[in-house]
Amino acid sequence: MGKGATLSLPRFISSLRPFVERLVCTSQLPRPPPFSRSLSSSSPPLSDPYALLKKDPIEICTSIWVKAFSSPPTTTFPNLTGFLSKFDLWVLAYQRCCAHVTGTFPPRNAVHSHVLHDLLSLRNAVVKGTYAWNNKTHQLIRSPIDNKPSTQLVSKRKFQALLDSDEPCFQDRVVQEVLLMIVEPVFEARFSQKSHAFRPGRNAHTVIRTIRSNFAGYLWFLKGDLSEVLDNVDRNVVMGCLEQAVTDRKILGLVKSALRAPNRMQCSDDEVQWPRKKKKLKKVSKKKRILNEREAKPDPYWLRTFFNFAPEEAAKVPSYGNCGILSPLLSNVCLNELDQVMEEKIVEFFRPSESDSIWKNSINDGCHNPAWPEFVPASGDEKTRKMDYIRYGGHLLIGIRGPREDAVDMRKQVIEFCERRFGIRLDNSKLEIEHITRGIQFLDHIICRRVIHPTLRYTATGGNVVSEKGVGTLLSVTASLQQCIRQFRRLAFVKGDKDPEPLPCTPMLYSSQAHTNSQMNKLLETMADWYRYADNRKKVVGFCAYVIRSSLAKLYAARYRLKSRAKVYSIATRDLSRPLRESSNNSAPEYSDLLRMGLVDAIEGVRFSHMSSIPSCDYSPFPRNWVPDHERLLQDYIRLEDPKFFCALHRSIKKNGLSLPQDEISELLWHFKSVGVRNYLLKEKRKQKHDGVEIRRT
Repeated sequence: MGKGATLSLPRFISSLRPFVERLVCTSQLPRPPPFSRSLSSSSPPLSDPYALLKKDPIEICTSIWVKAFSSPPTTTFPNLTGFLSKFDLWVLAYQRCCAHVTGTFPPRNAVHSHVLHDLLSLRNAVVKGTYAWNNKTHQLIRSPIDNKPSTQLVSKRKFQALLDSDEPCFQDRVVQEVLLMIVEPVFEARFSQKSHAFRPGRNAHTVIRTIRSNFAGYLWFLKGDLSEVLDNVDRNVVMGCLEQAVTDRKILGLVKSALRAPNRMQCSDDEVQWPRKKKKLKKVSKKKRILNEREAKPDPYWLRTFFNFAPEEAAKVPSYGNCGILSPLLSNVCLNELDQVMEEKIVEFFRPSESDSIWKNSINDGCHNPAWPEFVPASGDEKTRKMDYIRYGGHLLIGIRGPREDAVDMRKQVIEFCERRFGIRLDNSKLEIEHITRGIQFLDHIICRRVIHPTLRYTATGGNVVSEKGVGTLLSVTASLQQCIRQFRRLAFVKGDKDPEPLPCTPMLYSSQAHTNSQMNKLLETMADWYRYADNRKKVVGFCAYVIRSSLAKLYAARYRLKSRAKVYSIATRDLSRPLRESSNNSAPEYSDLLRMGLVDAIEGVRFSHMSSIPSCDYSPFPRNWVPDHERLLQDYIRLEDPKFFCALHRSIKKNGLSLPQDEISELLWHFKSVGVRNYLLKEKRKQKHDGVEIRRT
């Protein structure tokens, strides 16, 4: 084609445009509506889930945390549906649910295409408002360990058992994970520093360290049990507390539908529900169940034992309808109002006294090193009155420095608040008043006071050194040995109360000596870490090691037919590290030969067989206004994001004559470049001079 033909091609196409448009208008094919055309041109097709994976889900979660912590405490969040529509969060929620079910966290690129399509249909159902909780007959996405086809026929009895089972649906868990990732940052920025349960970065250890640091000098303690709030709270109360921060209708509708009562019938107090007579089933011998390929292995024996060793305050987990993992967050949302009221009461109750040697001016005065004795006056009208408060789940602890009447009045105010706000009437037995001399048990630790008489040396007038006996109090947080014995007796490790006798550890009867010792060592190490901040850590961990070591010795005596523990100790030594074998089986090969060939595992000795190997109590100081690391990092990041703060910081650095790291690095680079250029010029001059000398010689 020539040059004229190439120039006439656009004209030809433009001349055909009206003809094509007229042909489309007169054709019988249905035209798509303009709304669908705009959707198809602007957004990717809904059938392709890979096109919706645009951002990093961790970056999205981080943006929610930054937005929540940078907003004022009274800010409401009306637009959270946008985060609910992000498909990246749903994939992350599916990965976390898979880790909970199978025990392994699948990478993002390992999620199959059909799973992504199921996730997309689940997201669309939630966003459109057609999702139903606990719908076991119509599951949009199935668990990765559920290998049964959805079209398989089941009997009527199995189908009814499936509907009546308490096991939640896998798709409910995915939706709960998404809601938790969206709602948790909003309330974490509002929660009080006095609550420590079911929150990231806080646990029972932070409660014990806070008590040791902040509760010295209190005489009366108010120990409360608000577990009824975790069970019998009204749904409208939970929604009212939730609506104070979240006003998004889609999120509120999901939570409200999940808070509905389960299918099980719950009778009122006046009615009596008689249990139905169940048919007697024949006893079937239990067989060992074979796990599926993707099914998670059960928790090891030492971990199950330690979970059963949990204190009363940490054993109860709230459960609201079909909320699942959202229930602990919702319980903290409800009880956060009590925390805010108690913080106001702390400020109102504080009445300083000039004659006091500790708290003279503010609440934050006083010594916070738990290893030092605190010389706090016990009582008197002219002494400072002070109060502190801490809560772990549904259990609270209030320390009061003052007369008992103040503790009685505070108990009355707490009971009235719970009845007015939560609709729950608490008895005095749920809020007990105890004196520090009797000891207060909280989280299996006893809070008490030891009176000490240290020698005070000071220089008097005239330069004379005077030595006098002083009276001081030292707050003691010790592990409850009686509670430890009760827990061991409940787990069938000992029998008796005053003088407990160890029992053989029968669940490990068919395990090897190496595996049994390894399991018990993990249990002992975990218990030693649990009692890390107890004053009598050596004593209680030594007792636990004695019970477990004696239990294993009785087990080995029965397994290897050695008749007594003394015979076991004589062969395997005190820490049970040497191999044992039956006395009748003399033809068995030596353990050293089997170990050399790799046919047996090395036997670890039972830990803490000597008192010197048990670590001491951790007395590291705990700041009064402590915050977790992630909250401190968020606050620093938000502060640096503010341009005014950054400019003021830069100005103060320049004013004080300090240098920034960026300035030092740029100065080093400039010196390096300038020195390099100078050396290059010197070399060029020397070369030119040398060439000139050679030319003259020639």
